[in-house]
Amino acid sequence: MFGRFKVRPDTETGQYGVWDGASNGWRGRGLPEAAAHQLAADLELQYDAHGPRDAATVRRLEAPQEVDRATWEPGGLLDAWVFSRRDGEWIGRVRNADGTINWLRSTELRIHQAPTG
Repeated sequence: MFGRFKVRPDTETGQYGVWDGASNGWRGRGLPEAAAHQLAADLELQYDAHGPRDAATVRRLEAPQEVDRATWEPGGLLDAWVFSRRDGEWIGRVRNADGTINWLRSTELRIHQAPTG
């Protein structure tokens, strides 16, 4: 289950929080938007719908790599992989230039090739 952790406005603090859809509660509140997105992305690496992820299903890259998306245009920096048991495939965590996070199937990614010439 990807998308268990959602960034939502926190009306009590006037900032943002991370909502856990599995436990129906806040996992972090009173955060700037970028920090809330980072926390949600980190929690997605740690937990699936049933609890903590098996360590064998998460792979962090020593150094993030530039990748292209399936349209073969720059897609951002890939910094971790998570194995989706439901779909039987690896999903990459990709950070966009604006700091937002996308979760993309391995078939939708390739290592970025700088233009030659």
